Amino acid sequence: MTEISTIYLLDGVSGQGVEAELRDAIEEAQLGDWQTQWQPALIKVLQELRRKGVPMAQWPQSWHWDWREKTARVQGFLAFPGFCIVCGGVTQGLMLLDLRKVAREPSQTGKPLVYVDYLEVAPWNRPDLEQRPQLKGVGMALLTAAIALSEQEGYRGRIGLHSLPQSEAFYRDRCRMSDLGPDGAYQNLRYFEMTAERARSFLGEE
Repeated sequence: MTEISTIYLLDGVSGQGVEAELRDAIEEAQLGDWQTQWQPALIKVLQELRRKGVPMAQWPQSWHWDWREKTARVQGFLAFPGFCIVCGGVTQGLMLLDLRKVAREPSQTGKPLVYVDYLEVAPWNRPDLEQRPQLKGVGMALLTAAIALSEQEGYRGRIGLHSLPQSEAFYRDRCRMSDLGPDGAYQNLRYFEMTAERARSFLGEE
């Protein structure tokens, strides 16, 4: 049974709070939204970037992600929970987690954490794609859910993730996660962790 919690996002135009649902599953309805709404919106963005002559290296680095394939690969495995955010009847963000990893940060080495395998927000909520995102706070709400799950699992809020280059500043500066540098074993992407101490502060701020 999918657990649904009420959360609040910010309307990108008015700045007012907007009620949304945080769901602890990614179901067919969310995959349908990704296919029929996210994909066409992203294609329009990519076509515009191509028209302007923007190099592919500067395109959204998650443009090739296939959420249907990603969820099918881990379907039925309890160690790979999924979360989504729905607002206005439309999926606004998706996240897949991995509960099998351990921490690398020196003060937490070897302790279990929740690894954020994939996190993506709808194209119309991304400030790098939209001059004014329709909804703000989707990514932060998903990260908060990952930290909350870490607490529930007894991991004291510890989370870790590999960041696409375009998202590094968000994790380092906005979330203030520990930057452990490029990981040569994982496409040289920078690896970030949130310690138990930082998780407590983060939850207090959010």
